Amino acid sequence: MTPRERVLATLNRQKVDCIPFDIGGTDCTSVHVIPYHKLRQRLGLGNGPIRAGCLIQLVAQTDRPVMDALGTDVEALWFGSQRTKLWKTPFGVELIIPERFDVEDLPDGSSVVRNPQGVIYARRAADAYYHDPVGNPLASVTSPAELDKYDALFERWDFSYVYDEPMEELAARAKMQYQSTDRAVVTLWRMHYLQSGMLMRGYEQFLVDLMTNKDLAHALLSKLHEAYLRRIEMFLQAFGPWFDIIFLTDDLGTQQTGMISTALYREMIYPYISEAVAKMKSAGKKVVMHSCGAVSAFVPFMIEMGIDALNPVQVSAAGMNPAELVRQYGKDIAFWGGGCDTQHALNAADPEVVRADVRRRLREFGPHAHLVFTQVHNIQYDVPPENILAMRDEFFRQTRS
Repeated sequence: MTPRERVLATLNRQKVDCIPFDIGGTDCTSVHVIPYHKLRQRLGLGNGPIRAGCLIQLVAQTDRPVMDALGTDVEALWFGSQRTKLWKTPFGVELIIPERFDVEDLPDGSSVVRNPQGVIYARRAADAYYHDPVGNPLASVTSPAELDKYDALFERWDFSYVYDEPMEELAARAKMQYQSTDRAVVTLWRMHYLQSGMLMRGYEQFLVDLMTNKDLAHALLSKLHEAYLRRIEMFLQAFGPWFDIIFLTDDLGTQQTGMISTALYREMIYPYISEAVAKMKSAGKKVVMHSCGAVSAFVPFMIEMGIDALNPVQVSAAGMNPAELVRQYGKDIAFWGGGCDTQHALNAADPEVVRADVRRRLREFGPHAHLVFTQVHNIQYDVPPENILAMRDEFFRQTRS
């Protein structure tokens, strides 16, 4: 099978020649720019600037020489910008970033990012390796009517203004990328619902809204949803033929349990996201949902709305044992991730810990899982390249020898 055929067959829960392999195919299965820089050196692929992917998580856009060296079956279609610039990060890695990404390094070693109005919307602490969103633009709203003042915010939410590439140019680039690879191509649409509400209103406040101010919560979600539906239509018309999979993200879990109850999810979140997914599925696209944490109780909702695969399978969270998930849900949904524990194994001092964890996870998933193999989440800043290669080598040794 070609890599594209292998991945799509897995998402169709059909038999494949071997388990597909992903590193860098989504913005939640990528490599932080620090280990990516070291990995390119380790593979003998140069020492130049790295094109940044997610500017908050500071992961790299995996380039094709690295994909070829790793033997991956998936690649990402990233959004682009008309002009770029170089940012020499305080931690020493030179990145290619959008010109509109207004990042400022401060004397104390931290960084801030400003929007076009000069307001700080993200911050990287000194000696940290990520940006954190700051500020909640709708924190002061008290009634649904007030939301009408924020139409521009909703229209671009989850589709940053820094990505100003004209749609026709994005479509042409997507076509060229798709036609030049036999890997499965994933487009990264994000489109959070629960998480967007928490970022707009504040985490605690939106959770309170969902229970005590439901008119306001519904008004916010409705405006967001309307913007998302327009965007889905625009994207499908512009470059719909030139990708295979839509990747959505909306974290529902903590380490121990869901962020909200399943009953509240059914009432307040599910009606919106299920309609969005239905629109994507009606266009013949596969849809993968990213949700970290203890989310086993939400998997039936994903199956009901037509999600093709759950990412990441956070094996260290409560109730996320791969064997049990496959037993309960494996006939109805595929799994994209869970191949190596990023919290307790991938950054170990001894690569043998990585190899042992890969063997353990493959045993847990077993022969009947429809699995796209990748680590639990993005490869973190402290992971040595030897461990990335140990994960890859052990996976291939166990599945393709």
